[in-house]
Amino acid sequence: MKNDYYCSLIAYSPNENVLAVGLGNTVYGWSRETGMQVLNVGGNNGAWLTSIAFSSTEGSKAILAIGRSDNKLALMSLYDSAETTDRFRVLPRFEFCHQAHTTCLSWKPICTTRPSRNPFGSHPTPMKVEELLVGDHSGRVWYYSVEWPDRWEVNRNNWGGEVTLLAVIRVHREQVCGLAWSPTGSQFATGGNDNICFLFDTSKVMDRWARAARNLARTTEALDGSDHSEEDSVRLPMPLPGAVELKPGDEKHKWTHKAAVKAIAFCPWQEGLIATGGGLKDQCIHFHHTASGTTLATIDVSAQVTSLVWSSTRREIVATLGFAQPTHPYRVAIFSWPACHLIAAIPWDEDTRALHAIPYPLVRDGLRRPRGHPSSAADECIVVVSSGEAIGFYDVWPSTGKSAAGRTGMLGGSDILEHMYGIDKEGDVIR
Repeated sequence: MKNDYYCSLIAYSPNENVLAVGLGNTVYGWSRETGMQVLNVGGNNGAWLTSIAFSSTEGSKAILAIGRSDNKLALMSLYDSAETTDRFRVLPRFEFCHQAHTTCLSWKPICTTRPSRNPFGSHPTPMKVEELLVGDHSGRVWYYSVEWPDRWEVNRNNWGGEVTLLAVIRVHREQVCGLAWSPTGSQFATGGNDNICFLFDTSKVMDRWARAARNLARTTEALDGSDHSEEDSVRLPMPLPGAVELKPGDEKHKWTHKAAVKAIAFCPWQEGLIATGGGLKDQCIHFHHTASGTTLATIDVSAQVTSLVWSSTRREIVATLGFAQPTHPYRVAIFSWPACHLIAAIPWDEDTRALHAIPYPLVRDGLRRPRGHPSSAADECIVVVSSGEAIGFYDVWPSTGKSAAGRTGMLGGSDILEHMYGIDKEGDVIR
């Protein structure tokens, strides 16, 4: 496991109940039911994994995006691997190079319906597509639409789908460290090594791309003399406009920190609330209102904030911490909202740090099921990667409703500006 603040090398697929882990240049898949298997092996050029991420639960495609330091981005599905004789050693369905190496990945949590790009269809059929944000080392964010047919035959002679670049976002001056979508996909945020977090409205990006599509359709009609309505024109499978470009000033809001911004998390139960975490020179968790851009609260955690995960059942947030200054032993801390009180903290060896964490639902009968399954009563766990080359599973919010276990006590001085915005109980279970 690479000891790097900028790498995000774990991802979980609720559809397949598989935890993907990146070690060196190889991606492994682990589940309690099947154990560990090799999912994808990189080349022998010395490149390392930089980021991995699974597509949306709603899409049910289990598409794994894999970024590497040699500028390559690969997309493969766990369902594709099931169709091969060597189940977990399958070539990616798509693989292409960027101008700089991938630093972070984030899939939109819901699907979008667009006309299919299948060239063998008689007419464009509405299809659900996934959308993927890719951040790179040069500071660009690439916005892709991914159409992924359910079956890609073993002989690979049939159409495997298409990856379309919709937008290139050039607002960061240095590498992109963090990416996050709002629960509805209506907004997304980007964090960079330039100490800035930008917030974007998805509709603004898509409206600009749709206008480009309509203009291209009109131009095509004029050249070939065809007579189509505007609605028919934008449904034509060919051609597509080039990617639109977003520059500084196209964002909805921006929040400046004192260090790199990797940790970004939208609140799942309070629309308009987002949390961001700064690196070692910032050492704070910041809470912002996405509609107005107002910073609502700040918690000084005296450490590098490496990831943030909101509870979906409690008004609480968990933070994982890297280098601490002044030195303290806590690497996982849970805070209430909006009071920002420390609920629990987990001590670690001071020589190691938490590098990254993701949510991980765990059913108490030992069988994990997809989120939303009617018989699931899952604990809200997190999986944490440490610089000590270990992965820890922490039962942060048990389904029993009991408080998270841990040692309490403030991590450092706290400067809190409270703004309730309709939340009148902190640390309470959401019904």
